Amino acid sequence: MANAAAAPGRVRDDLVRLAHRGLAVADFSRAVGEVLGRAVPAEGTCLMTTDPATLLPTAEYVENGLPAPEMVRLLEIEAREPDFNKWVHLARADRPAASLSEATAGELDRSPRQREIRRPGGFADEMRVVLAGGAATWGVLTVFRETGRPYFTPAEVGLVSSLAGPIADGLRRGLLLESARAGDADVGMLVLDADDGVSMADETAGRRLDELGAGGRPGARLPLVVHAVARQARALRGTGEQERPAPGGLRAARARVRTGTGRWLIVRASLLGEGPEAPVAVLLEAARPAEMAPLVVDAYGLTDQERRVTELVARGLSTRQIAGRLRVSPYTVQDHLKSIFAKSGAASRGDLVARLFFDHYAGPLGLGGVARSTAEWP
Repeated sequence: MANAAAAPGRVRDDLVRLAHRGLAVADFSRAVGEVLGRAVPAEGTCLMTTDPATLLPTAEYVENGLPAPEMVRLLEIEAREPDFNKWVHLARADRPAASLSEATAGELDRSPRQREIRRPGGFADEMRVVLAGGAATWGVLTVFRETGRPYFTPAEVGLVSSLAGPIADGLRRGLLLESARAGDADVGMLVLDADDGVSMADETAGRRLDELGAGGRPGARLPLVVHAVARQARALRGTGEQERPAPGGLRAARARVRTGTGRWLIVRASLLGEGPEAPVAVLLEAARPAEMAPLVVDAYGLTDQERRVTELVARGLSTRQIAGRLRVSPYTVQDHLKSIFAKSGAASRGDLVARLFFDHYAGPLGLGGVARSTAEWP
């Protein structure tokens, strides 16, 4: 019994370490399936990356899943037809994971995707997991069992719910590292050796470092924030005391910093590999409005609910969508917005974003970081 009780803790620790390895998304997806399978046996997985603003899937990584033509029909059901545990609904739920067997009270064929596609393909129960961290949903994960296998238990769903944070964090790291390696102009990457020496830096990272400067301390080679997040990344991997994920994800090695030109940057660090000599990847990217919201709304004395509304406005959500996320009426959202406008002096939603993030805090940041789309799965 002791070994069984320890299994969830070991799985959590393995996923936390996995999230810090900076794997490509395809490799990360396979590794997540292997680690989860130690505590929650399953016959297959499907991890899909998503557009954070709309939850529309952008790519998939499948192990023992359905053929590609069947996926098109699944997307059609997701977008147009009623079904259980749809992604957009799960993203608003109290917990990020749910099983089809629980949602249908054990009658799986009440689900059109099960009845039309999954059961003919030899599959029975599935567990869906939304991978959200910070202000964005980075992807979604489906874990499934074949016909004849037991349904997922409530305890298994609860365990996977508790692991969604570190999985989302590892997915985010993989996506950002892939963007940096591909030369994405919005993300710069440098790699530090064990002594914080720069072993590689791309052109964007060089520009970001120039913006930050090394400060006036004699002998300084890098901005202090780069050393700080790199050391934090090593501390999180420290021997003897593994960092536990906080609600919603890992306490990541990251910091917000303002450059001399007024630009806000997010600086993140992750270990690449195992052991004390493992290099550290440092990403430098322009801060987006939703990421700055927790910092800037304090200046206006907003309440917790007004703070949340402001963050969702910055992400481009409509009044109806904000009401759905917060489980309040649209009229309540409008009341919060009136109070926010009065406290901030803003005249409209667009003016609020400009006033909060660009006039007072973000300097020359462009509007490209604002999520403009309000489309979503029905």
